[in-house]
Amino acid sequence: MKIAYFSNPDLQIIKPGWLGNKLVGNQFTNGEELYQPSFLNVWKWKLSVNPQKAEKEKDTFTPPVKQDYNLFQTLEDGIVWLGHATFLIRLNGINFLTDPVLFDLPFIKRRTSLPCPPEKIKPVDYLLLSHGHRDHVDEKSLKLIYKQNPEVKALGSLKMKKLLKGLVPGLPLQEAGWFQKYNLDENAGLEIFYLPAAHWHRRGLNDMNEILWGSFMLRTKTKLIFFAGDTAYKPSFFAEIKILFGSPDICLLPVGAYKPAFIMQGSHMNPAEAVQAFNELGGKVFIPMHYGTFDLSDEPAGEPIRLLQEYAAAGKLNGQLHVATIGERIRL
Repeated sequence: MKIAYFSNPDLQIIKPGWLGNKLVGNQFTNGEELYQPSFLNVWKWKLSVNPQKAEKEKDTFTPPVKQDYNLFQTLEDGIVWLGHATFLIRLNGINFLTDPVLFDLPFIKRRTSLPCPPEKIKPVDYLLLSHGHRDHVDEKSLKLIYKQNPEVKALGSLKMKKLLKGLVPGLPLQEAGWFQKYNLDENAGLEIFYLPAAHWHRRGLNDMNEILWGSFMLRTKTKLIFFAGDTAYKPSFFAEIKILFGSPDICLLPVGAYKPAFIMQGSHMNPAEAVQAFNELGGKVFIPMHYGTFDLSDEPAGEPIRLLQEYAAAGKLNGQLHVATIGERIRL
């Protein structure tokens, strides 16, 4: 099968000697490896009995929500978790929204409310779209945001344009490969980079790994914020990010949807792996995400946060753990 290396020729590459993302045929790889989740494992999961079934049924945990109708009108820089992998990040007066999912997913009910009505999610200047899975790129959410914010622009991954064109015609998108810097307004006073993540893509029947996945680094003169998107644990990725950028002030890392391991370990980190990733990044503050909002896996809803808090109490976290309330404004 043909092997090629691909990046956006219009964007700067920041890693010396980087050839671009590897393509095997028309599929992107995790570094050099081609990862293809097995349907046999999905059937094995569906036919198996969850050993934590009773515990999960008794666990009624949901992330707390703080209502604030003025989240998007506040002028102060900060970070606000909206649930799952959706954050409002305000830097230098610019509003960024990560992986916006505001409603129920197909066949999966949202377990938490938003801190404000969806109609109040404005102004939004940029969307940061880590990858094309439905729990990160949601058609209904994108259409509403674009309708309410007609000047919004999207920053995403290689080969995402075709997907977005079908979902939200007219939404401008810059595509980047790993280790590339997006072109922003010179007066923005910040830089945004697309970086590695260990994941995969599939949205339809015939598009396996045809859209790249990744993470984001946001950098100003005084702050460094890492948004991991969706990722499994791959130590070389996190260590290399630290070498390139130094220690992030804030790391937004996924901690949920990790059981059973035989199907989830190639896609998501468990809490122990997330702690290890944070330590390898050299992060200062760890804000967990990707838990509690949707029921996507076999672990009890409250387990990820309980384990994280235990690791932090035991001194295993080389920084501060901040378990955010949905709607809480975390000042920078």
